[in-house]
Amino acid sequence: MEKVADIASDIGEYIRQQRSTAKISLRQLSKLAGVSNPYLSQIERGVRKPSAEILQQIAKGLRISAEALYVQAGILDLPTGGPVGDSIRADTELTERQKQVLLDVYESFRRENAAAKTGQAANTDAAPVKAEAAKPKETA
Repeated sequence: MEKVADIASDIGEYIRQQRSTAKISLRQLSKLAGVSNPYLSQIERGVRKPSAEILQQIAKGLRISAEALYVQAGILDLPTGGPVGDSIRADTELTERQKQVLLDVYESFRRENAAAKTGQAANTDAAPVKAEAAKPKETA
């Protein structure tokens, strides 16, 4: 099991990376998130482990999903989704918001296809229609 210090360090590094990617200073993020500048600095350096509530405020300030921070902090398990979801999450060229939008679209397509398959399975369980009855009548 990971030590609390390791988790705090990991989440701090992740927040610093996201802040850097967003081109936001520590002072700006502390204002946006509503946390003190020294406290945010301690989080980024791994000295403090933030609560879920503080993580949510930081996520709001960074404009990323709180879920991403919860996963990094060990509060939530990494979501499943197979290789496509893993590839999207691992892409360093995308912002967290872009990743979330892509994952949402991808999952909606998967749900739609699963529903269609379920509907097809229900249709195949019905009595088959005779070919003669299905043909249009020929006119003389």
